[in-house]
Amino acid sequence: MKKLISGLILFIFFLLAFLILILSTFGIETNKFNNLITNKVSETKNIDLELDTVKFKIDLQELSLFLETKNPIIKYKKFLIPINNVRSYIDFISLLKIEPKIKKTIFIFKELDIAQLNNLSFLLKPSNFKTLLNNRVTQGKLKTEIEVFLNEKGLIENFIARGKIKNLNAKLTNSLNLINTSFGFTADKNDVLLKNIFGDVEDIKISDGDIRLNFEKGIKLNSNFLSQINLNSKVLYKHSQLFEKFKFIENIKIFKANFNNSLSVELDKTYKITDYNYKVTGKLEKAVFELSESINSNFLNKSIKEIYLSEMQVENFFDPKEIKLDGKGKYSINNSDFLKINFVNKIKKELSSLQIDLDYKGDFIIDFINYEKSKNSLANLSLNLEKKDKNFNLKKFKFSENTNLFEIENLKIKENRYLSLKKVLVKTDKNDFSVQVAQDENIIVKGKKFDATNLAKLFKDQNEENKFEKLNGNVEIDFENIKVPMSENLKNFKLIGVVKKGKFIKISSKGDFGNNNYLDISMKKDKNSNKKYLEIYSDLTKPLLSEYSFFNGLSGGTLLFTSIIDNSKSYSKLKIENFKLINAPGVVKLLSLADLGGLADLAEGEGLTFDFLEVDMEKNKGFLKINEILALGPSMSVLMDGYQEKSGLTSLRGTLVPAKTLNKLISKIPVIGNIVIPKEVGEGLFGISFKMKGPKGKIKTIINPIRTLTPRFIQKIIEKNQQAK
Repeated sequence: MKKLISGLILFIFFLLAFLILILSTFGIETNKFNNLITNKVSETKNIDLELDTVKFKIDLQELSLFLETKNPIIKYKKFLIPINNVRSYIDFISLLKIEPKIKKTIFIFKELDIAQLNNLSFLLKPSNFKTLLNNRVTQGKLKTEIEVFLNEKGLIENFIARGKIKNLNAKLTNSLNLINTSFGFTADKNDVLLKNIFGDVEDIKISDGDIRLNFEKGIKLNSNFLSQINLNSKVLYKHSQLFEKFKFIENIKIFKANFNNSLSVELDKTYKITDYNYKVTGKLEKAVFELSESINSNFLNKSIKEIYLSEMQVENFFDPKEIKLDGKGKYSINNSDFLKINFVNKIKKELSSLQIDLDYKGDFIIDFINYEKSKNSLANLSLNLEKKDKNFNLKKFKFSENTNLFEIENLKIKENRYLSLKKVLVKTDKNDFSVQVAQDENIIVKGKKFDATNLAKLFKDQNEENKFEKLNGNVEIDFENIKVPMSENLKNFKLIGVVKKGKFIKISSKGDFGNNNYLDISMKKDKNSNKKYLEIYSDLTKPLLSEYSFFNGLSGGTLLFTSIIDNSKSYSKLKIENFKLINAPGVVKLLSLADLGGLADLAEGEGLTFDFLEVDMEKNKGFLKINEILALGPSMSVLMDGYQEKSGLTSLRGTLVPAKTLNKLISKIPVIGNIVIPKEVGEGLFGISFKMKGPKGKIKTIINPIRTLTPRFIQKIIEKNQQAK
């Protein structure tokens, strides 16, 4: 009996196993469920279904029974839907009842090409996606299956769509195309996942990409992809309409890079972007930027026309609150040497910061301290700069080259105007000094040496605009040695003064040229009139006049300069005593044209000696009016006047008389009475009158002989002779 029961159980087990094997592989063909499926489908309007045979099978993975049919004929609005296979999973318990219930149905579609996709687009409601499908997609194939879940009432509760798109070509814009793209996808009513995205957007290759979309609360998009970029000026010009708002794109000539991209975007129900972030990491292999306008600077001998970047590791981040650009690699200016550069650029609302550390091999000039970087020497430049609205804060600047060093700390500027400064440090072969501005705005300049060779030139070339209106305080300057023009040295120079709104209102200073030669500068301000009174005395003239071509050839003598400064106006007098003119080009030319050969030879040789030179002038907003220039010497005397415009145009007119003729004339003039020219002296040539006019370097000279002298000229000479006595 036991054997019989055991055998029966074993038989039933093998029978069930065999039945399960048949149902899970071949299935059992039946038409019993045809009406059930057809009736369920017919409940949906505009759908017609024709079934051939249906197989009853079992899904071991889901432990569920299902009905399967192949190549059914399904029409929607009389349009044939190309379906390869349909599976309907039946509620097992409902099989025992009169009305079986379908839990879910899987539709496996045949591979569709682009033409079929366009025909199927009528199934979709009007949308951007439908427009894209009909008007933009030009080629592609779709392989998909859709799994539809039904509730107790037989209504669609959810769905899952899976599949793959390959060989997709689409026209994104009039000039931008998506080429040979493929990806897999999964979607339900809340989420869409695109994965294994590969394709080309013109010259940008996309690989190993994915896109995740969630529709539960608005729209959330997350995407990761690799991009290989190879752009040139022709490609960028072709797509120039896309970058109308980004003018700098026009400057890109070459851009090659491999990036890892991560993008996240959130939109509300109205499709308005509420948040986003975009991260780019990778390697910029090569980039060439051709500047619209060359960069010209007083610090550089050559213009900067192109900037090259190569082998640069980048890590960039963008979100509504912050932009961060981080790069480490190599750069080149005008395609010369490629050198190290590291930078971090952060932009957060109105505040942006830039940190740069780079090596530099080009030229670098600072005229103010007569510094010029050695050719081909390697320097390092680093800076830490902050910008907020129109305010710039140079928190740290450092330039080092061999033993040369420049440092600036906390220099604040607004609209190219000075606000404040903490410290400047300069160390070169010719300079060693520091500038410090204390919290109480006291300015201390102190050092062992300062090369002021070009200082006069810079003061001469400066414009009228005052960029230091915020500079106020007491000033102390102390230099052990100052190198001034004409290879002179000024030792133990000390200055105490007061600066208000960027201009000195009080100065007291003294320096020693050596050999009992000194420089004294003083300035004081009249509190009632606000006029400033400046006086400069120097036992040496050349260091103070070297940058003024009018005084070329002047040697020796002492100098006294006084000036009354009234805002933009100044009234000045310059007096130089006991000096020589040696090989002065302008004077030699004038004497040669006047056929005064002896004086011309003297001017080119030993030089012309003068007892004094006086210049009376006034300046107003760049226009210099020369009221009078009088030079008196044992060889000749000159009286002239004129003007110089802001553009540099100079006009002078005057009279030159050899001393021999002048002395003879003066001896014949009575002490009392009108100053006239006696007949016996007036006969013959007295001298020349001349006019000089033109821009700098192109002044033309016209001379005329004179037989009479104006009373004004004679009176000036007599007055100066009497003062000399």
